[in-house]
Formats: sequence, structure tokens, C-alpha cells
Amino acid sequence: MKIIIVGCGKVGETLTHDLSKEGHDVTVIDRNPEVVDQACDRFDVMGFTGNGANYKVLEEADIEHADLVIAVSGQDELNLLSCLLARKAGNCQTIARIHNPEYIKAVNYIKDELGLALVINQEFASAQEIARVLRFPSAIEINTFAKGRVELLHFRIPQGSILDGLNLFAMHEKLHCNVLVCTQERDGEMRIPQGDTILKAGDVISIVAPIEEQEIFFRKIGLETHAVKNTMIIGGGDVALYLAKMLMNSGIQVRIIEKDLRRCEEMADLLPKATIIHGDGSDKELLEEEGIRSMESVVCLTGIDEENVVLSLFAKTCGVRKIITKVNRVAFEEVFENLDLDTMISPKNITAERILQYVRAMQNSFGSNIETLHRMMDDQAEALEFKIRDNFTNTDIPLSQLPLKKGVLVGGINRNGKIILPRGSDVIRKGDTVVIITTLKGLNDISDVLE
Repeated sequence: MKIIIVGCGKVGETLTHDLSKEGHDVTVIDRNPEVVDQACDRFDVMGFTGNGANYKVLEEADIEHADLVIAVSGQDELNLLSCLLARKAGNCQTIARIHNPEYIKAVNYIKDELGLALVINQEFASAQEIARVLRFPSAIEINTFAKGRVELLHFRIPQGSILDGLNLFAMHEKLHCNVLVCTQERDGEMRIPQGDTILKAGDVISIVAPIEEQEIFFRKIGLETHAVKNTMIIGGGDVALYLAKMLMNSGIQVRIIEKDLRRCEEMADLLPKATIIHGDGSDKELLEEEGIRSMESVVCLTGIDEENVVLSLFAKTCGVRKIITKVNRVAFEEVFENLDLDTMISPKNITAERILQYVRAMQNSFGSNIETLHRMMDDQAEALEFKIRDNFTNTDIPLSQLPLKKGVLVGGINRNGKIILPRGSDVIRKGDTVVIITTLKGLNDISDVLE
């Protein structure tokens, strides 16, 4: 497809990399000529310097032949205007990113009135991810499918765990839990395990389990399952604002540290039930005074990755049970991951995932649309949810007889709201949504998983 990306910041750069890698014809627009030149050199794409909401610039970028315009600049109004012009000039699909919390309640109205295919608020989406993990703190990450009915939980096997040294056959015999192990990561390498795969302490594994089975499984392997009772949020940006509201609605006590006095006053008005502290969150004495050692969770949301990392490491020495670190720097992701920081959240990656999901769904609008997409373990694997439509011809065939490609696992089937953890005798039927875990890249249709 021909795709125009307006704005080449962190999200725009990530999208340019991902979409060009998947074979799309990508053109970037940004006001900064150095940023445009860098994108063209790194990703072999076309680039234009200028305002993405200027018709002449869009015309130079060949808007008339574009299939999709993605506006992800740092200005909400510019993004919305770019999409509006693109719809009128090129009659193409459009996606806009917005930041302003004032727009969040009007998202659906904006989307419908401007004819947008997708509107994304990455701060709100990031807060949702963090809130989900804090409600189940033993997990490093939780991916949801089937409108929340299916969850893929990632967690690290602790030292002394009952799972240490067991293969998957023995795990099922010993625990008698309805759980499917989907991925295993060890020493930075990810694999889709087989029945004879041996688990070890330190492995990061992901499981699919019915919601009612999750607590039973985690209790049997000695991991806590109850939500945290309190949290300290360091940094008072929009992610913190959204997150605090979500947590307080779940009965979790929230304490926010923010060094900008005006922002503290704003948050005190918006969050009357939260405790707002005016101070420098990187001040060790302040953190001690505000009770970091008594906190069950700490979320580091300052605007500086390195500061978030250092604060997270300090929280770890204080014995905090659950630590979440926000990182956005593309170049140092691998370094951060090697620090064993528990849960890391990257708003730019969350946004890119949602957009990539939509782009892949556009490519196949007949056979089996992609409903959900999550990238896992430093982009080594993907978890995708497909809606099975009429064109899929391999329905009602036992999974054991389907010629699945190597590196593909059927992780779950949602049939009319009933969640099936698939075994060899189960079948896929029209109308199902199917969760696929794979190390293959660029799957657009359920048929792509077959030889």
C-alpha cells in the first residue's frame, strides 16, 4: 500500500521502520529537513519537508494515490487537519494521534465527523496497559484478546518455583490446570515450546488461561495474584493523570510526585482523592520521606528514560513489589531490557502496534481480518487475533491435521463468547476469533499460518 506518515518523531520513526520493512510504499512529511533526510537515508523511503496540513505539501507527496495517511506529529490540531485534507484530496483512509486529555471524551465524535478510520491517544492507551498489570502484578505484561475475554500473561519463573526443571507434559500432570504455555524466552532468545520443552527459573514465559483459571494456576506456582493496594507515580504527565483515575476507580491509593508546581495544582483539582506531592522525584530523601519502602508499586513516568531507569532500580532496592518503567528511547531499548527492570512500557510501541494492526487488516478485507495485534519480546514474536470469515476454507478440520507453518501456535479460540484452549482435536469454525502466536513476521490473514 501507499502510505503517507505526517510527523517523524518517535512514533513516526517506529512506523516508518515497521511499514517499510513490511514492503509498503512509505512517504514521510515533517517540518524538520534533517529529520526527513535521516528517515530517507535509514529506511529508504520518500520524504518531503513541510507542513502536513498544507495541501500543496500533501499534493507533492502524491496524496491522490495514497491508500492511507497516518498523522502522528506532536500537534493534535495539525494531525486532525492533515487527516481532513487527506480525506478530501485523496479519498483515502486516515489515522490521527491525539494527546490532549480534553479531547478524550469526544474521540468518537471527532472520528465520525472527520471520517477517520482510527483515532489513538497513546497516553490513555499506555495508562490502560499499566493499570492492567497493576491489577495482576505477578505478570510482566498482559495482552488482551476477544474484547478482554482472553488474556496472554507474560511472567518470569522465580527461583525455587515448582516449574523449575519441569517439561510441559509434567507441568500439566502435576498442576492439573487448564493453561497453555505459548512462548518461552531464555537468554534473549524466544521460542514456541513443545510438550517436551523444559522450563527453568529465570525463563520468561507467556500463558493463555481462562480468566477463572489464572488465579488457580498462579497460586499453585507460588505467585501472588491480588492487585496492589497502593502506588507511587513519579512524574505528573498525561499518562499519570489517566492512570491515577483508573487506579482510584479500582480502589487503589495513589500518590503522585511532580516537580512543576502549576501541574501539581492542576492535578490536585482533577484528582481530589489522590495525594499530590510537589517535589523532585529523583530526590532520594524525598522518596524516603514519602514512604517508597511501604509502597506495593512504583510507576516511573518522568520524561527522561534514564531517570526512569535509575528510579526503578532504586525502588527495587527498597523492596517494592511491582515496578513499572516508561521508556521511549529507541536506541537504548536493548540496554534497558538487560537491566531486569520488571515491566517496561513504551507509549510509542503501543501506538505503533495499534496502527500496524489496522494496516494489516486493510490489506485483507475479505478472508479473515486482524482484530488484535501485539508484538512481544523485543519484536521477536507476535500475537494476533483473526476473525474467521467465509473465505477461510480450512474450517472443521482438527488442528492436529492442519499443516501449520513452523513457528506458529494456535493459542485460543473464542466461539460465541466461550473461550477454548485448543487441543489437537479442536477445530476452527466460521465466526470464531482465533489467537495465533508466531515468530513469523507480517501475517495478514489466517491462511498465512498454513503451509
